[in-house]
Amino acid sequence: MARKNTLTRFLEDIIDDSKDLIDDLIDRAKDVEDNAKDAVVDVVDDDEGGPSPAELGKLQSALADLTAKVSELADIQAQQQSTSTRTKTAASS
Repeated sequence: MARKNTLTRFLEDIIDDSKDLIDDLIDRAKDVEDNAKDAVVDVVDDDEGGPSPAELGKLQSALADLTAKVSELADIQAQQQSTSTRTKTAASS
């Protein structure tokens, strides 16, 4: 059975094809948007790879200074404890 070519069928075909075209364009625009977002995230993640060597050097220097100060305080505390132990021993004798 052959399809009748009428004006309404012709307009219907044009409208259906236009809707398909618009749907395809919207799908492609979504894909482009998703790919652009992924690319931006990849670029941002690459920039945050870690501290630079200069920053690491500063941190290591600060850590060494802090370690020296903590050791110094521990020595002072040990000396104070031994002095107070001697004072208590001498007072009880």
